[in-house]
Amino acid sequence: MRKHVLALSAILLLSAAPAHAITGNFVDDFEHPFVGLVVFYDQNGDFSHRCSGSLLSPRVFLTAGHCVDGVNSARVYFQQGAGANFDPVLGIDPVTGYPEDCFTSPCTTSDELYNFGYPAGFPNTKDIGLVILDQPINLPEYGKLADAESLNVFTNKKGQQSLTLTPSGYGLTYTNPSRTVSFRERLMVTSKLQNLTSALNDGFNMQASNNVGIGGGTCFGDSGGPTFYGGFSSNTIVGVTSFGLSSHVCAGVDFSYRTDQTAVIDFILDHAPANERNLIQIVPL
Repeated sequence: MRKHVLALSAILLLSAAPAHAITGNFVDDFEHPFVGLVVFYDQNGDFSHRCSGSLLSPRVFLTAGHCVDGVNSARVYFQQGAGANFDPVLGIDPVTGYPEDCFTSPCTTSDELYNFGYPAGFPNTKDIGLVILDQPINLPEYGKLADAESLNVFTNKKGQQSLTLTPSGYGLTYTNPSRTVSFRERLMVTSKLQNLTSALNDGFNMQASNNVGIGGGTCFGDSGGPTFYGGFSSNTIVGVTSFGLSSHVCAGVDFSYRTDQTAVIDFILDHAPANERNLIQIVPL
């Protein structure tokens, strides 16, 4: 999974190595079966990187724009332990086939990828991507999008830290220059909203705490995974994991690109298969 790292000294977005996911006081995420592990391949069909994302309908998979940038195809796994049994000698997970094949369902492929406009100017990086699946993944529930501008009600509230957010994703739970731990399992954790209007956000991104004392957050990586409004049981998406401020330690603050923007919702609906547009739920907070 990719997650961009912001170099504060230069205020530049840098691309981190593919990997990683939820850190802190995480729990296994069996609550959101529509959150998947997506593997991307280049024009030669070779593995490029992995990210997270979420189904909004049977074929519409939401992820980050920098995940779909520069790649040609994808495969998406929806098992909670999508790559948990990865064998470095075999180069695959013998249970699921990750990252080269689909041995068990639910799993499918795609060569229909859409980029909202990433890379674009900062802070409006347009970091939204879509993967339209070859085969539908039929589930009892899917992610829901928050109404456009829903989070604006919190814009001028200094006590934003009372708002709980729940990111979900796959993979890395700890990293420093000498050690990484990656489970390749779907995990979730609670975090707290910190800011919507700073120069790093400006209405396009939302900044959340990655403090283990109040839950945790994402580690660099986990890109494209949903940020839910509320606690573990919420299915309402308000953003996708986009970038962080630390290139080594999974700490500090996280940034998600907001999905509660009119242009983002229009982009998703415009690129959804015609017969699934009415299946994508847009709900008030």
